[in-house]
Amino acid sequence: MTKTYGYYRVSTADQNPELQINALKDAGCCEILGDIGFSGAKTSRPAFDEIMNKIGEGDKLVVWRLDRMGRSLRHLVEVNETLAERGAQFESLTEKLDTSTPMGEFVFHILAAVAQLERQIIRERTLAGLAVAATKGRFPGRPRKDERWRMAA
Repeated sequence: MTKTYGYYRVSTADQNPELQINALKDAGCCEILGDIGFSGAKTSRPAFDEIMNKIGEGDKLVVWRLDRMGRSLRHLVEVNETLAERGAQFESLTEKLDTSTPMGEFVFHILAAVAQLERQIIRERTLAGLAVAATKGRFPGRPRKDERWRMAA
């Protein structure tokens, strides 16, 4: 019996996954699992791993958006190859992407590359912002150990 698995992910506990869950329900997913507080950059996530262990011949993995499944091109391609080896399909609702067709497979690879590019650009901006803050003597995040000792004295 074939199944349609829905997967949702939010990066922080204060984000609300309801939009994703509702879209997956509307898409007819019979089982919906999700990870809360996990980055898409992590390849191993409890609910995602559970779905990947269950999915088989004729099944389909559905996500709200491609970046919910993963952010690196390598990981997205690996997941897609694993699904194909098992005879399973992949669908992304927002991008209207379905890998059961040659064109869908082609578009998948293009969008996966764009998702990775977006992640790299965000990383570059973050590092640039941290560098500017450091030149002004500000270091975001938890105070360094030596600073805490000086403040306590």
